[in-house]
Amino acid sequence: MTTEAPVCVIVVNHNGGTLLSRCIDALAAQTVLPRDVVVVDNLSTDGSAAFLESLSGPLARRVRLVRPGANLGFAAANNLAAGLTREPWIATLNPDAFPEPGWLEALADATVRHPDVSMFGSTQLDAASPDRLDGAGDVYHASGLVWRGHHGAPASELPPEGEVFAPCAAAALYRRDAFLAAGGFDEAFFCYCEDVDLGFRLRLAGERCVQVASARVLHVGSAITGRRGDFSTYHSTRNRIWMFVKNMPVPLLVGLLPVHIALNGLLLARGAVLGQAGPTLRGLRDAVRHIGPVMAGRRAVQARRRLSAAGVARAIDWSVAGVLTRRARPLNLPTRRGAGPLPDALMK
Repeated sequence: MTTEAPVCVIVVNHNGGTLLSRCIDALAAQTVLPRDVVVVDNLSTDGSAAFLESLSGPLARRVRLVRPGANLGFAAANNLAAGLTREPWIATLNPDAFPEPGWLEALADATVRHPDVSMFGSTQLDAASPDRLDGAGDVYHASGLVWRGHHGAPASELPPEGEVFAPCAAAALYRRDAFLAAGGFDEAFFCYCEDVDLGFRLRLAGERCVQVASARVLHVGSAITGRRGDFSTYHSTRNRIWMFVKNMPVPLLVGLLPVHIALNGLLLARGAVLGQAGPTLRGLRDAVRHIGPVMAGRRAVQARRRLSAAGVARAIDWSVAGVLTRRARPLNLPTRRGAGPLPDALMK
């Protein structure tokens, strides 16, 4: 009998090409299979999801292909899938992320070791150079800058399992009830920074994230949207500002606002050097132009906040060295009472 875990794996595809089939093949090879897999195809035109309709093997009866008829973006597509499953845990997996066979089992085991944690991240290795890290958890800097911790470092420097600010949603596990209570990903973001934003909101609500060193995936990174293209530059710029304004508690928001403004000025100058001044300016413009709904969202986020401003200050990175080296500062992992572990984590 197949060993399975009560997890729904969500894959959001948009013209993923052969990456999607490689991702699904890697998922089918897991030592522990998810009970449910939802693939949301965001109006692909390359036929990349067609093979799922005739999928065979151990994963076939578990996979559902959802075609919403529009490109909803990463955030809304994941939210749609999260509403279609009843599994207590959801795992987000990018089509350009290829999990090693023990990936899901490692995440399931981590929920037993940390029964009061609602977010878990994976070790992301560079698919083109697996001896280098693509990321080991997401970091939020006091300036509002975000990065994947240890990006580009040798894989031998991978930190041990421990708490990080937030998981990278390229390969992450969330307790579904906590995900839904937080409102899921912010659909206004469309894509980029939506995972750090969700992690920030969950942390404000009293939740924590553990980075699971043994849960490993190969990650291409920006394979679909492209690195430093107009699309990614625009959304990253806009969403970074929205995330800062929406989530920062008042004492930190007031104190750090000049630093955040200076950061955006530096990034605009950098964009000009890289030929990305146009999308950077559009991102800045639209962040300000549409700040009204963000402020309304801020009121809801802050009303649910359980973590003090001091607690937020302890969870974010303040160092210049962190910005320059893309390293992640380990966080404490105190024990607190909360939700239980993955129920019957591995079931026969």
